Amino acid sequence: MAKTRLLSLDVFRGATVAGMLLVNNPGNWGAMYPPLAHAAWHGWTPTDLIFPFFLFIVGVTTHLSLGTRAERGEALGPLRRQIVRRGLLIFAIGLALNAFPFFWWGAIDGVPAPTFWDRVVYRVEHLRVLGVLQRIGLAYLLGAMLAVGASLRQLVTALVVLLFGYWWAMTLLPVPGLATIGATVLDTPASTLAAWVDRLVLGDAHIYAGTKTYDPEGILATIPAAGTVLTGVLCGRWLASSRPLTERLLGMFVVGALAAALGSMWGWSFPVNKQLWTSSYVLLTAGLAALTLATTAYVTDVLGSTGWTRAFVIFGTNPIVAFVGSGVMTRLIVSILKLPTPLGPVS
Repeated sequence: MAKTRLLSLDVFRGATVAGMLLVNNPGNWGAMYPPLAHAAWHGWTPTDLIFPFFLFIVGVTTHLSLGTRAERGEALGPLRRQIVRRGLLIFAIGLALNAFPFFWWGAIDGVPAPTFWDRVVYRVEHLRVLGVLQRIGLAYLLGAMLAVGASLRQLVTALVVLLFGYWWAMTLLPVPGLATIGATVLDTPASTLAAWVDRLVLGDAHIYAGTKTYDPEGILATIPAAGTVLTGVLCGRWLASSRPLTERLLGMFVVGALAAALGSMWGWSFPVNKQLWTSSYVLLTAGLAALTLATTAYVTDVLGSTGWTRAFVIFGTNPIVAFVGSGVMTRLIVSILKLPTPLGPVS
């Protein structure tokens, strides 16, 4: 394994975190710059690359931190307990961020003058359970548990099973309550098997309020999201090899281009879709992530161009702090912090 940490890993992760903050807070939601908007349903925009890029680099660093320790012969039990603790901690932070500031600040239907306790209870009863950090925690937990101590063949097998198993479930299984298989309703967000699972397990009150019938970071789609982590683990194994760096980067360019092409072609029958995190989306975005990381590594670690990287490195070494801090500030602005004006307070 190369003994020097690649600067490009922190730069890539930092740029991804900065992108997450930008698309989560684009200013006026009614007048967004189009590339900062997600695809309405099928298809993708530059914004739809940011989340899978982050999970991809999670997989890369998971191998470089835990996978190499397992290869050196460290006991798997402590490593797996560390994975569980870290995954659940990230999930808990995301849930707390969803709940912050721990009371509902708006109007409550049927309660004209709610007390503070009414607002706390309403917040709990309508708390969104899932979210970005929750998906990161769960996808990391599942992906890392499958990867730690696994051989290359086992990793590839796990990835194939996740992607094809999800494709099979989403397209060939009948959707409960509908007299049809999933493939015929993929164009209807509320009718997919993933939406049905979200409503069954979470209940309508705990699903993302912007959709009401499914959660964009829903339960079933977290399974292929773990597949994105596994693609990063595979890339991490390749980066950790003893081959010359230029050879490793060339391999990433080749495999990344092939994965992106295969994902695009799979999208002809299983559409590329971030909210469903379709298997075609996993391959496409993993391929583009490998190409982007290889390009970043060539510029920073081969050519030595590093003068522009400092800001991204700061984000890359403190990703959770940056994301949570941004989320807390956003919620403070819309809930507690009010600016007095002649027309009344505004957030």
